[in-house]
Amino acid sequence: MKFIIISALIAVALARPEQYTDKYDNVNVEEILGNRRLLLPYIKCVLEEGNCTPDGKELKDHIRDALETECSKCTPTQKDATRKVIAHLINHEADYWKQLCAKYDPQNKYTAKYEQELRTVAKS
Repeated sequence: MKFIIISALIAVALARPEQYTDKYDNVNVEEILGNRRLLLPYIKCVLEEGNCTPDGKELKDHIRDALETECSKCTPTQKDATRKVIAHLINHEADYWKQLCAKYDPQNKYTAKYEQELRTVAKS
């Protein structure tokens, strides 16, 4: 009987996809995007040109994986925030967007798709 219970627990654990921490899901992304003084430190953090806040470090640690897996480990809040951030960067911080793409997707395998999709969303 113990074997069946342990096997069931292992099966459930393996079937459940790993997610990034939701510890920072309450960060007000709109406030950051609306205030360049708040936004630039995050950009500098992920470009490794400045210090990182704890939530900035968490972002930097997962940005490449999130791009490559279409944010499959993101919470719904993180997916929404990611779309908002990328759309903002594409449309309002093009130079930084190019730098981020060069750093995290130098072969343009992933960002081109996001960019095309989010340009359409941003125009809506």
